[in-house]
Amino acid sequence: MFLPLTIRNLTSRPVELIKYEYNAITPSLSQAGMTSITHNVTSLFRNFTTAAAPPVAEPATTFVQQDVAIRIEPFASLRTDIEPQKPTETLHLTFETEGEKHRLDTPTFSTNSTMLNPLTENPRFKYTAVHLLEHSHLTLYSSTNLTSWMRSLKDDTPLSALSIPGTHNSPTCHRALPSVRCQATSPPEQLDNGVRFFDIRVQPESPLDPSKDGLILVHGVFPISLTGTKYLRDLLVEVYTFLDRNPSETVIMSLKREGTGEATDAQLSRILRDHYAGDPNRWFTAPRIPYLGETRGKIVLIRRFGLNESLKQEWGGAGWGIDAENWADNTPNATCPSGDVCVQDFYEVLETVNIEKKIQYSQDHLDRAARCVCTLPEHDGVSVDQPPKQPFFINFLTASNFWKVGCWPEKIATKLNPAIVDFLCRKHNETDGAAPDEARAAGDGSTGIVVCDWVGYKGNWDLVRCIVGMNAKLEMRERDA
Repeated sequence: MFLPLTIRNLTSRPVELIKYEYNAITPSLSQAGMTSITHNVTSLFRNFTTAAAPPVAEPATTFVQQDVAIRIEPFASLRTDIEPQKPTETLHLTFETEGEKHRLDTPTFSTNSTMLNPLTENPRFKYTAVHLLEHSHLTLYSSTNLTSWMRSLKDDTPLSALSIPGTHNSPTCHRALPSVRCQATSPPEQLDNGVRFFDIRVQPESPLDPSKDGLILVHGVFPISLTGTKYLRDLLVEVYTFLDRNPSETVIMSLKREGTGEATDAQLSRILRDHYAGDPNRWFTAPRIPYLGETRGKIVLIRRFGLNESLKQEWGGAGWGIDAENWADNTPNATCPSGDVCVQDFYEVLETVNIEKKIQYSQDHLDRAARCVCTLPEHDGVSVDQPPKQPFFINFLTASNFWKVGCWPEKIATKLNPAIVDFLCRKHNETDGAAPDEARAAGDGSTGIVVCDWVGYKGNWDLVRCIVGMNAKLEMRERDA
């Protein structure tokens, strides 16, 4: 016997398990090999969400079928009496929501997350399941169109209240030096798959000439590509193209000066203002946390650089851009003096044994974000003219050590990304041992901005799906307002 199956419902509506069927299946040699992989939680990094398998035929006589009535409330977990006989035992689970039935066949030998198969024509609901075999734990999320996931949220939603997937050194998907490349996919592919925060580092090419707009994309002192210089201008064309196609979305962009040479922050701020971010139809540059409706179709600037004197007078003397200039270095938890950004950016993982420390810091910051309950103007009677109070919680799941292969970004991501998927599925915003009502009262359950390396590797967007899925509780509050 193995652990009884626990089901966690991270959707905004109750679901009821109405039937399960099972039969112990002896796997083939190749399936047995896959089982050993899927039994290890780190395999989440190698797998990806696929469409549901076609409905199976009527159960064979060897199947055991049980009609049940197991109701799982929104954002609650329930330990069932379903005890798999072996890890390879296939469960056929039928869930019902408001009269709609959906079926899940699990585990599969190719994925850890699977879309449930609707048994109702023209279903209103769609679900994705993440089955963590090691813990006998099944999590249900609402399936979301990652290309336009912000569409379902109201305009008066504070942007800082959202669960937002992000990427670290976002354009570093090219052939590059070790530790310089941090991403497996291009920025357009990241955007199409739900990423809404870009971390960008630039070096002014001609800082002494105000007429020149060249900003080279860099990571530290290194160019991001060994095959030619890459520029911010070209990256922004890709972002604008995405936003034009998806006007419900917004992209938060953190910009920082790095690279070689003697350029200053003041020079960078002037170049950005004069040549890039001066169009209010493309950029949100007010020095405050915005509401989503103010930023749809736009880039929101978070600046990690100082301003020249003229820009300090923008917005009635309040400055320009959301202020993250004094960002604490290598910190497990710090709030910028502006109060608008609370960050976890511990990155000095010098030995592989320190990866566990990084995982813990990342989980701690997820907890900080989850405990917040944001103010919704329509729900709480607050004017939208009053800026949101909740800061951006920015959580870097990233670290590296150039001199140690086991601590290069892709190696750390192989361990850290699946560990965070596991945490989000089983523990995020959950109260251990509490009654369901107590667990649901823990907070909005936001993740804040979660900044990742090597997300989307080999088609695996599970981490992004889990982050976006954590907006469900906020959506329920807005729906019930």
